[in-house]
Amino acid sequence: MLRDRFGRTITNLRISITNRCNLNCFYCHREGQEDCKEEMSSERIAEIARAFYKLGVKKLKITGGEPLIRRDILDIISLLPPFKEVSLTTNGTYLSDLAYELREVGLDRVNVSLDTLNPEKYEFITGGGDVSRVIEGIKSACDADLTPVKINMVVMKGINENEVYDLLNFANSFNKFDVKAILQIIELMPIKGLKKYYFDISNFEREFESKAYAVKVRTMHKRKQYWTKDGVVEFVRPLGNTEFCMHCNRMRVTCDGKLKPCLLRNDTVDINGLHGEDLIEAIKEAVKLREPYFKERKVHYF
Repeated sequence: MLRDRFGRTITNLRISITNRCNLNCFYCHREGQEDCKEEMSSERIAEIARAFYKLGVKKLKITGGEPLIRRDILDIISLLPPFKEVSLTTNGTYLSDLAYELREVGLDRVNVSLDTLNPEKYEFITGGGDVSRVIEGIKSACDADLTPVKINMVVMKGINENEVYDLLNFANSFNKFDVKAILQIIELMPIKGLKKYYFDISNFEREFESKAYAVKVRTMHKRKQYWTKDGVVEFVRPLGNTEFCMHCNRMRVTCDGKLKPCLLRNDTVDINGLHGEDLIEAIKEAVKLREPYFKERKVHYF
């Protein structure tokens, strides 16, 4: 097992396979990576994934940019080792065309970004996107059993803070017999001059906590899921939340093949050109360098 010097065991891996995207969401942090000179090949992605799998990592999430932009996305997933779960984050615009094929090659579930059901607001947030394509993508993902689909809603002041229940009702519309869709309410990271859009989601969390008939605490970041008659809601609050760092069990790999121990920090470890035992040892050493954001605020976003 991979364990850093603060006692945090690494069980989850995020691999960014591209920095490209067909949308231009104004709040996007691009996984903390501003540029990507050369994307990893499908074989290299699989090689890194196998190394982490050998070291005890159980879950893999494929991210971007927009990962479904890659023409070899099905090859990438089919080459992966048998993780307990392989998931993918997407804006959903290509999902209706690929959902069934993604399931066939081994993808278990998806996270879909959807901040509003309003076409005009969606176009504003994404720089011209069509929300109807995302809605169709989520429907296809549920039909293909890429579930539970997690609908990622970033709450923004003056834009969509009044739409939480609209998105929850939309998510719950798929949950007729079991939970196929979960709403994830995400706190906006006020990067790049976005402070005017920051909205404190703690009141929403207290509201759902008061009406929940069950509360499940996830191992990762100690995130809480509230099970209510209106649906299942999960909260992601990285800001001012020491538990978020304390219970972080993730490592990240950038799309150009570098290890990034923390989204909120600049630190990276270049593993390009390393293979076999050299790659394994480099991963072990990189894990030792993990430093919680809340221990030292070496961060370039705030």
